[in-house]
Amino acid sequence: MVWTDKVRQLKIIFIGVAILIVATSLFVSHQLVEDLKGEERSRMEVWAEAMRSLTVAEDNTDLNLVLTVINGNNSIPVIVTDEENHVLSHRNLGISATDSKDSLQKLHRTLVELQQTGKQMKMPLEVSSAEEVVAEQSHIYIYYDESLILHRLAWFPYIQLGVVSLFLLVALLALLSTKRAEQNRVWVGLTKETAHQLGTPISSLMAWIAVLKENYPHDSLIEDMENDVQRLERITERFSKIGSQPELKFTEIAPVINHVIDYLKRRVSNRVEISVDFQDKVLLPLSAPLFEWVIEVICKNAVDAMAGTGNIALTCHTIDKSYVIDIRDTGKGIPRKHFSSVFKAGFTTKQRGWGLGLSLSKRIIQDYHHGKIYVLESAVGKGTTFRIELPMKS
Repeated sequence: MVWTDKVRQLKIIFIGVAILIVATSLFVSHQLVEDLKGEERSRMEVWAEAMRSLTVAEDNTDLNLVLTVINGNNSIPVIVTDEENHVLSHRNLGISATDSKDSLQKLHRTLVELQQTGKQMKMPLEVSSAEEVVAEQSHIYIYYDESLILHRLAWFPYIQLGVVSLFLLVALLALLSTKRAEQNRVWVGLTKETAHQLGTPISSLMAWIAVLKENYPHDSLIEDMENDVQRLERITERFSKIGSQPELKFTEIAPVINHVIDYLKRRVSNRVEISVDFQDKVLLPLSAPLFEWVIEVICKNAVDAMAGTGNIALTCHTIDKSYVIDIRDTGKGIPRKHFSSVFKAGFTTKQRGWGLGLSLSKRIIQDYHHGKIYVLESAVGKGTTFRIELPMKS
């Protein structure tokens, strides 16, 4: 449990650092975009002043600098209108300079869009009246939008964020896949080596039991010894099946579960009551040795959780197209935050143990039997219910 907590803490730290990097990147990019917006506005103010100078220029005025400034705007979309909303000039709109109906309609729609953005400038013009010789004031209006480069730059941080997130996701999945594959190889190697090592002493014990039967044919203890050796053989068979795809045979599930329960009843405290309720009896595609292992692991964990005193109730019934086994105990319960963690390798609340029982059980049910196993409900101090769902057909 300590190991899994450390892994969880490292994940939280990693996610926190990633969020900090992303937030910093977005902040810097936002500041850069704001700086460029300010620069473009300054450029438009200079351009607007150049337009005003061109409008009020006299015939002998040198307009080379003014024209250079005006023609230098090759990126910022802009429309110049008079007070009556007549278009005087436009640039960088992708609209041809013809007076065709389509061009005029497109220009009018663009003008309306730019007016709605609020990015506009009002430049005063002084016009002398020939008759009254009085200076009258009129204005030109300049509407502009952000340049295409600025638009792209504004979206760039989010595109960058998406690419980085996708890369991190792929890297994380690859890392998890590699880690899972490595764990699987370790487990498979461990189980097969265990099965191999158990083979020799089991064969020797079987031979010695045969000798004892000949010399003491009426000794009742020899039968118990033989049952224990058969139990060892069955455990060896379970270990040998890990890592290879077991053959599933349609088997009546009641005798399989009863076989496990009868074995457990003889080896647990008399203060532990185990009951089984078969509401539906069906044939299921099973690998009986592996499935017995799952039931045994959950029940033994339940006995440990109850500290040797309490009730374990198995309820077996059909829901839709699945056969469901609920295993309920009256133990100390599991906090909700650990509902999924209990199936992770290395997770254990006991001082002894590797924390592999439920992890292997999940693999047996999901990978081999194509079913589900999960914590249905649990309350601290009251007990836990594990649920196993098996498909009715393979």
